[in-house]
Amino acid sequence: MRRIGLAVMLTVSFIVAPLAAGAQQRAKVPRIGILSSDAASTREEAFRQGLRDLGYVEGQNVAIESRYADGRFEKLPGLATELVRLNVDVIVASPTEAIRAAQGATKTIPIVMAFSGDPVGSGIVAQLGHPGGNITGLTTMAAELTAKRLEFLKAIAPTISRVSFLANQATPKQFVSEVEAAGRVMGVHISAVMVQDANELDRTFSVMAKGAVDGLVVDLVLHEYRRRIADLAIRHRFPAVSGPREFAAAGGLMAYGPDYRDLFRRAATYVDKILKGVKPADLPVEQPTKFELVINLKTAKALGLTIPQSVLLRADQIIE
Repeated sequence: MRRIGLAVMLTVSFIVAPLAAGAQQRAKVPRIGILSSDAASTREEAFRQGLRDLGYVEGQNVAIESRYADGRFEKLPGLATELVRLNVDVIVASPTEAIRAAQGATKTIPIVMAFSGDPVGSGIVAQLGHPGGNITGLTTMAAELTAKRLEFLKAIAPTISRVSFLANQATPKQFVSEVEAAGRVMGVHISAVMVQDANELDRTFSVMAKGAVDGLVVDLVLHEYRRRIADLAIRHRFPAVSGPREFAAAGGLMAYGPDYRDLFRRAATYVDKILKGVKPADLPVEQPTKFELVINLKTAKALGLTIPQSVLLRADQIIE
C-alpha cells in the first residue's frame, strides 16, 4: 500500500510540476507601457522593430500597452496612472510632457525617455551621465537643434529678422529662453507665441501677420497640429521650420532634427537592459546620432523662395 501511495504521489507531482512551471512562465512575461502625446505609428513601429531585433515577440515573451493623449496634454497624467495600475514593468514615454506625467505617477517603475528636449534643464534627470532616480533614455538636444533650424531658415530666406516661436504652456520656460538667445546670436528677434489647441491657430496666425513676422519655428509639442500649421504658414507666407520630418511632409517648408524613428529603435535597447535587471539610474542618457533635413520644394515655390544649392545638397529628402 505504501508503494502504491508513493507512486501516486510521484505521478501527481510530475503532472502538477509542469503546470506550475507553465503558469510561472506566463506570469513572467514583461509588460511595457507606451505613453505619448500622439499616435505616431512609424515611431512606435520602429520601437517594436527594435524589440524584435533583440528577440522579443509581442504576445509570446512581451506584452505592450499603448496610451495616447491625441494632442491633449491634460490627459497624460490620467493615462500614466492607468499604466501604473496595470503594473507594467517599464514605461516608454515621449515627449517631455508625457515623461513628466509618468514621473508624477510613479517613482519606482522604470521610465525610458524615447526623446526629451532638455531632460536636465527640465529637471527630469540630474545629469546625462548619471541620471539617478527611475528615468533614463534619449535626448534630442532641442536648444542646439533650434539654432541649427534658424541657420537653415536664414540660408533660405536671408532677409528674415522677426521670427515667432510657436509653442504652448507645456514648453519649458528655460527652453523658450534658449531659443530666444539663439536668435539674438544670429541677429534675429524671436518672440514666443503660445497656443493651447488647434482652435487658437487661426487667430494666432492673424495676430502674427499683423506683427510683421517673417518666419516661424514650430515647437515639437504642437506636432499633432502640423498640417493645420503648415497650411496657415503658407496662407500667411511664413517660411516655417520644425523638427520632425512629418512637418515638411504635411506642407511645412522644412524640417530638421534627429531621426525620431532611430530614437525609438534605440529606446528598445534601454528597455531590454532594464528588463534584464539594470537600474535606470546606471544607464546614461544618450544624445541623437542621426539627423535629417527634409525640404518641401512645392511649399518653397508657393512662398516664392529659391532654395540655395548648398542647402539642397545637404537635404536627406526633397519633397517635390
